[in-house]
Amino acid sequence: MPQKAFPVSQTSSTGASQVDLGSLPEWNLTHLYPGMESEAFKNDLAKAEAECKAFAEAYRGKLDNMVRAENAPQALTDVIKRYEALEDLLGRIMSYAGLVYSGDTTDPVRAKFYGDTQERLTAASTELLFFGLELNRIDDAVLDKAVSQAPLSHYKPWIEDLRKDKPYQLDDKIEQLFHEKSVTGRSAWNRLFDETIASLRFDVRGEELPIEPTLNKLQDTDESVRKDASDALAKTFKENLRTFTLITNTLAKDKEISDRWRSFQDVADSRHLANRVEREVVDALVAAVREAYPRLSHRYYALKAKWFGKDKLDHWDRNAPLPKVEQRTIPWNDARDTVLSAYSAFSPKMADIARRFFDEGWIDAPTRPGKAPGAFAHPTVPSAHPYVLLNYQGKPRDVMTLAHELGHGVHQVLAAPNGALMAPTPLTLAETASVFGEMLTFRRLLDQTTDPVQRKAMLAAKVEDMINTVVRQIAFYSFERKVHLERRNGELTADKLCELWMSVQDESLGPSIRLGEGYETFWTYIPHFIHSPFYVYAYAFGDCLVNSLYGIYERSNEGFVDRYFALLSAGGSKPYGELLAPFGLDAKDPSFWQIGLSMIERLIGELEAMEKAA
Repeated sequence: MPQKAFPVSQTSSTGASQVDLGSLPEWNLTHLYPGMESEAFKNDLAKAEAECKAFAEAYRGKLDNMVRAENAPQALTDVIKRYEALEDLLGRIMSYAGLVYSGDTTDPVRAKFYGDTQERLTAASTELLFFGLELNRIDDAVLDKAVSQAPLSHYKPWIEDLRKDKPYQLDDKIEQLFHEKSVTGRSAWNRLFDETIASLRFDVRGEELPIEPTLNKLQDTDESVRKDASDALAKTFKENLRTFTLITNTLAKDKEISDRWRSFQDVADSRHLANRVEREVVDALVAAVREAYPRLSHRYYALKAKWFGKDKLDHWDRNAPLPKVEQRTIPWNDARDTVLSAYSAFSPKMADIARRFFDEGWIDAPTRPGKAPGAFAHPTVPSAHPYVLLNYQGKPRDVMTLAHELGHGVHQVLAAPNGALMAPTPLTLAETASVFGEMLTFRRLLDQTTDPVQRKAMLAAKVEDMINTVVRQIAFYSFERKVHLERRNGELTADKLCELWMSVQDESLGPSIRLGEGYETFWTYIPHFIHSPFYVYAYAFGDCLVNSLYGIYERSNEGFVDRYFALLSAGGSKPYGELLAPFGLDAKDPSFWQIGLSMIERLIGELEAMEKAA
């Protein structure tokens, strides 16, 4: 799949061509494999299947004796290295299949390729399940003694992390059943959601549009266009409510079964465990944000309604550009230069890493029918490099999305040397580099802006992004909690899901947003609810954390860059508390979250002061 670039024109709601976005790149997946039918891919798939079997034959049932032997540190290190190499190979294969599929989820050839690959790798990796289970059955004192010695001590963070799963693991045969049935269970429902969303079309003024361009029209300067787009979204979502309701009910029940068998107490405990964060810390974050709703979202939307000359904003105006502010369509090269210059001002090293994404074909930018909506940075595996997917349409928010995803990419590149087992970062810190990258880009643009009208528009856009990242994501988390708790009592009707959605939206957005008819269906398209239950609080965690980090950087940046790169380079090799300590930050301190929330309050206060001075 060679890289190519082609010009794309931004089109207004009336169909008139506006500024040319320039050549938008598509990623070069040949860095992973030459193609779906390539010999290299087929050979690696066969190799992975054979090596998984060989690994199991060599070590199943032998780890306990191995760790008690005199040469245990070296012997177990050799086994873990072999396992790590296998994880890298499996990850490369599945990453390629996933990226090919995300390029066009409606293409039956790609869908079959993805599905077949997933099935074969799930079957192959079943042979590896014994490894973590057996390691966790070894007596703590025996394993601790071996892990304290080189060269096994290198893998101590991974082994300690693995042992946190010990209380929740099941018998080998049950684990195998859960693993093998995931293909026809959760993974299948995930795929149904993706393919359904990608195939939906929304009739906006006679034009049949996929979801991304339709959502984009909610930021149009013309209110009638925003309303028509919102109505089109609501109409199509409502027509597909039955499917989305079934997917949500099935996945919530699937999770309840898994949680019950593993003895998780709270509906979100499995996510907290995966994130390596204590429930109490997340509860404190949620409580702090919900308590701040009136000072943040309620306060800001009241101000925005005033700018629009209204008592209340309709829901389709929530992210609307400010009235009487020139809206610029930003060509791709300008977006690139903006982000790289902001990164470079912080650290030339950071910009150099980000530049590789542009220069070496690691980004897929254009919006295409069937392409996965939204944006992501996929780390692939340490032996390769990350890839970034965007749906770039030239809006200022698209530039911030580019800065966000490149932050993820830089983080993933820096963490890769930790290897396949310790490179992945828990979600609590996974949003740090992305949100920090956004903040760097925003601050650089703001410092260069002297026109008071444009400065006001930039501050408002940043506040809205922060509200979307903090307030809205905690509202999403509250919605998920309600859904999963209610599901324990039986299936939820579409009406009940819509009712739960509206309850958290009303609470979080406040009295200055009018939630009109149709908005009750907007829960249907949020992919995190489907792919990663309770993921969403990581965004709020990351934003509040970055606000604190950026405050430290502004006050005294001596040595900050080195400490920041050390945090990113650690990947998943250290717990989040240990990584935050050099900055003097402690997420377990109840006051910690107020530091991050106060920055949003200050920006709103600045906007209010500008309003009074006008």
